[in-house]
Amino acid sequence: MTLSPARVPATGVRRLTTTLYGYSFLDDFVLLYPVYALLFADTGMSLWQISSLFALWSVTGVLLEVPSGAWADAVSRRRLLWIGPLLTAAGFALWVAVPSYWAFAAGFVLWGAGGALGSGALEALVYDELDRLGAADRYAGVMGRSRAARLLGTVSSIGLAGPVFARGGYEAVGAASFVACVLTAAVATRLPEHRVRAETGDEGWAKTLRTGLAEVRGDRSVRGALLLVPAVAAVWGALDEYTPLLVRDIGVAEATVPYLIMLIWAGVTLGSLLTGPAERLGTTGLAALLAAGALALAVGAAARSLAGIALVSLAFAVFQLAEVLADVRLQHRIDESRRATLTSVASLGTELATVVTFGGYALLGAEAAHSTVFAVLAVPYLVTALVLARSRAATARP
Repeated sequence: MTLSPARVPATGVRRLTTTLYGYSFLDDFVLLYPVYALLFADTGMSLWQISSLFALWSVTGVLLEVPSGAWADAVSRRRLLWIGPLLTAAGFALWVAVPSYWAFAAGFVLWGAGGALGSGALEALVYDELDRLGAADRYAGVMGRSRAARLLGTVSSIGLAGPVFARGGYEAVGAASFVACVLTAAVATRLPEHRVRAETGDEGWAKTLRTGLAEVRGDRSVRGALLLVPAVAAVWGALDEYTPLLVRDIGVAEATVPYLIMLIWAGVTLGSLLTGPAERLGTTGLAALLAAGALALAVGAAARSLAGIALVSLAFAVFQLAEVLADVRLQHRIDESRRATLTSVASLGTELATVVTFGGYALLGAEAAHSTVFAVLAVPYLVTALVLARSRAATARP
């Protein structure tokens, strides 16, 4: 039977999205997530040593983020997407097999390298494959559902970690995490990739990086779209780490805290699923969305109540939605040959801005309650909304 032209793209899109959602779920289905800090402490690591491990993880990602993106544009993106989880699997195996400071450090370097290989490469592969199928307009919805699959993987791993740990301890959750990483790599090999890659000589990764950065300097629309990604993603991504402290401060029992955290992540998942319809908002609509999210965050945090936590959940849903929309704007503006490079540059900006947010939170939190700090850190979103609104007005002006 001969397939119609409409049927061929539909089949291709279905294969891409099904594989992507499976990859995204498995990539965050890591049972070690809720217990690895406990593993470090139980091995005898001091708080300083544990903090240094987290710092090493962040530094590895920062150093490798942009070079790995340029490499993804010069070679096969799919190859990097299956190599990355295998590096992470090796790191987890080290943690469980020879638990010690240096094994933990090596594991974090491997995990950071694995994450950097996938950052930028995944977005670029998905966008270009959809574009090849004439379905680039579906990118927002596809990536929103991909984020939702990741969140589902995280929540599922947290739910299963308890009983698995109770039965087999760190060895069991470590083994399950190792297997999940290997399965992630296996699924990644099934991702379609039809891009014609540049030669690795004069058109290698170093030249790809130079030309990508030149595009940012020379094109104002690309530069604006790239800066919007960290402006939207960094603050709420950092605040997420402090939500248990915010929740506990409203006076609920310790046992209730995880359930309210689940409420917040339910909002984030909903935000991911709304990205397709929300793509029609445009610049003015995105500005209004960010302003509404900032208001919900400030009021919800200051309320210090269950209703306030619901507002924080709503704010995080808005910011998750806006983060995907910011990525969509960037993908629409950059050239295929430098897509992974510039997506990684945006991710690097997010990483650096997140570190700055952590520092700002520490300074503010030394004198103020968590609710106050959350409310203050809603201000950057109001500023971003104002900048977007003014840029839209300037564009519309004759």
